[in-house]
Amino acid sequence: MRAVIDALHSPLFRRALLEATLVGVLAGVVGVHVAMRRMSFFVVALSHGTFPGVVAASLVGVSLFAGGVAAAALMIVAVVLVGRTRALDDTSSIGVVLAGAFAVGVLMLSASPGQSRDLSAFLVGQVLAVTNQDIVLTVVVGVALLGVLTLLHKELVGAAFDPAAFSALGYSTIALDVVVMAVAAVALVTAIPAVGTILAVALLTVPAVAARQCTDRLVLLTPIAALIGGASAVVGLAASAAFGIAGGAAIALTTVAAFAICFLGRRVLTFYAVPRVGTARSQE
Repeated sequence: MRAVIDALHSPLFRRALLEATLVGVLAGVVGVHVAMRRMSFFVVALSHGTFPGVVAASLVGVSLFAGGVAAAALMIVAVVLVGRTRALDDTSSIGVVLAGAFAVGVLMLSASPGQSRDLSAFLVGQVLAVTNQDIVLTVVVGVALLGVLTLLHKELVGAAFDPAAFSALGYSTIALDVVVMAVAAVALVTAIPAVGTILAVALLTVPAVAARQCTDRLVLLTPIAALIGGASAVVGLAASAAFGIAGGAAIALTTVAAFAICFLGRRVLTFYAVPRVGTARSQE
């Protein structure tokens, strides 16, 4: 605790704590829609697909956020186009685009070896290096994404649970899927300064899955996922300060620990809630 208290005196740590918490809450909310559509593999692919955009943005000296969003947009278009040809299923088309996009990024990086050390921070995060501009960007992007999810909440949830019925009502389920892909892509790119392109997958998937172990009610699923995401950021950074370990990795492992607690807790409660045959007969 002394190490954590000492870290709180540092403005770098306080900025990192605020940024990681904001990103954790945002990713938890977005992750609910990712989980409902079973898009976890797409998020993994997206984390690799943004890599060439980050590399290109760093090489030309523009915003890494802009480069990551541009690469993610190209990847979404490629996945949709390849998937609509019917030559490949959705999982295969995502895998093809993942391999191609990440290979392009590695080739670009190999042409500029001097950039490798700097760019490694954007693969696994460098949360203590976040700036005030990163925090402002996270707030602005977070408000915009939450606004989109709130505005289209009924359509997104309905299409996730019964796409055939929503298609019959005249809704474009493909368009709604693209909206979720775009929201997930922007949220992932926003998380790059805190946890990097690779570890951002943990925040966009695990809190929502952990929340699902805590409740079956949709109205509670989103706030619980946001709480787990934000709390994981706080606990992970505290562990990072206490033990001198990488912040992004500590946050990612904390989300996994939260899932394990929720998963085991549900199994224990279910075990004791269901009456056992032997006990029931002995009572009779």
